[in-house]
Amino acid sequence: MANIIGIDIGANRLKLVLSNGKKIKKIVAADMPENLVKEGEVVSLETMGEFLRDTIKANHLSAPGAAVVLHGERIYMKNVTMPIMTTPQLVYNLPFEFRDFITEELKDYMFDYAMDSVDEEAGTMSMLAAAVPKEIVENYRLILRKAGLKMKKAAPILSCYQGVLRQHEKKKSAPGDYCILDLGYTHTRMDVFHGTSYNSTNELEVGISGIVTAVAEMMSVDEHIAHTYLMNNYQDCQNSDTCKNAYENMSVSLMRTMNFLRYSNPDAAFEKIYLCGGGGSIDPLRSAIEESMDMEVHFAWDLFDDKGGVKAEEGASFVLAAGILEDLKN
Repeated sequence: MANIIGIDIGANRLKLVLSNGKKIKKIVAADMPENLVKEGEVVSLETMGEFLRDTIKANHLSAPGAAVVLHGERIYMKNVTMPIMTTPQLVYNLPFEFRDFITEELKDYMFDYAMDSVDEEAGTMSMLAAAVPKEIVENYRLILRKAGLKMKKAAPILSCYQGVLRQHEKKKSAPGDYCILDLGYTHTRMDVFHGTSYNSTNELEVGISGIVTAVAEMMSVDEHIAHTYLMNNYQDCQNSDTCKNAYENMSVSLMRTMNFLRYSNPDAAFEKIYLCGGGGSIDPLRSAIEESMDMEVHFAWDLFDDKGGVKAEEGASFVLAAGILEDLKN
């Protein structure tokens, strides 16, 4: 099978995963130009396409096509239960399930779904449905074209996680409960699944930017340099009292959200939390989260069968880029 690149365009970093369709061959990350992405959407398609092309060339990645993770506040996903119907009937009716969410014209959106279960006795079928502006998909297509790539797949974040869990759950006799925690720069996202079935998403306005600000003030440097210091543990700054206070503040917010999830899902067994995102590589932050939540903390990279020889700590930032390649297999 021809090589393919999984692409995750984050607010601060571009993550690429090269695969031959079966095995991960290489991972690449590059810092994004400042202010190129706002509210999850690319501001300049031309600049992004050139940056993607240059990053691929500089890292000697070769592939004709790519699968891209869709970001943006205008992307909607929800669990939907409908009467059993034919595919054409489902395609016609699915847009109306989003009429309470979308203020724009439904015709300006693309709709898709991943079937979860069919209950013949009840005459219903359940699925995870998605609504994505056609404009966003076309923008990504143009970015890829500028970089010399053909779009093979485009999917939202939850579809990427679901792709990973489908492969992981094949090895289990009973579905497990999963809490995937994406420690981002300005926000932290907590997605919950029961087996491969999506449960809920909680977004917190807290991220490692608070820790970066603390480092910047402590070391009298700007936040860009402070971020580099933090991620490389310059002068053991990660273990400073200043950072420990920031870890505690972040952990308390996460603990409150987890307590709410446990209250809302009394039958769920939340024993482990799976980290992804750049913040997962900060050892003392992981320890603070583990202690405050009283849960085992693992890297989401551990959910993959094929890890490409990449350490779980390093792979934490590439979960979405690799996850969409897993989703492509289904």
